[in-house]
Amino acid sequence: MDVSTFPTKSNLICAIRKLELSKQGYSLLDKKRNILINEMMSLIEKAEEIQSSIDSTFSNAYRALQRANVSLGASTVQQVGYSIPEETNVEIRLRSVMGVEIPKVIIKEHNAAPVSYSFFGTNYFFDEAYENFNRVKKLTIELAEIENTICRLADHIKKTQKRANALKSIIIPRYQSLVKFIQDSIEEKEREEFTRLHVIKERNSK
Repeated sequence: MDVSTFPTKSNLICAIRKLELSKQGYSLLDKKRNILINEMMSLIEKAEEIQSSIDSTFSNAYRALQRANVSLGASTVQQVGYSIPEETNVEIRLRSVMGVEIPKVIIKEHNAAPVSYSFFGTNYFFDEAYENFNRVKKLTIELAEIENTICRLADHIKKTQKRANALKSIIIPRYQSLVKFIQDSIEEKEREEFTRLHVIKERNSK
């Protein structure tokens, strides 16, 4: 038998302390869960805005690309496109927000010229397509960062909710029952002791 359940005053004090700590833990977890949910909902709204920007920017980029193909020739556009290097300056860093590891995606700025192709042999439509596709790249990276953060927050919210539910439905009721049991047992013993002493007193008085 667990000695911590014996109806003693020391066990009562210990049980009350654990009950209060469990209630405080539940309150903190509940607040944390609400903060994380609010943060996740704001990120979902931001992700929807970025996705809308990506869609419109993509449309502008493809329109400009079609005009560049018509005005310059598809083969010329293709050849110039080959001179544009792949993006290799993406860096991922992690930061902790309330115990959740959140990714931060950074694109290092190039020290070279803002564009990697020659202006000779291209025109405004090609520049416009390049600018819009470059913007899409940055927006896509930002969207990936936000969506990854949302997934991590959702997973942490689920774990926090599980711990909070365990405290609310199992731990707290268990300590409440234990406190009541010990209090009732101690009170019953005190009543028995009072009755016994009263009987002894009456006998001695005779």
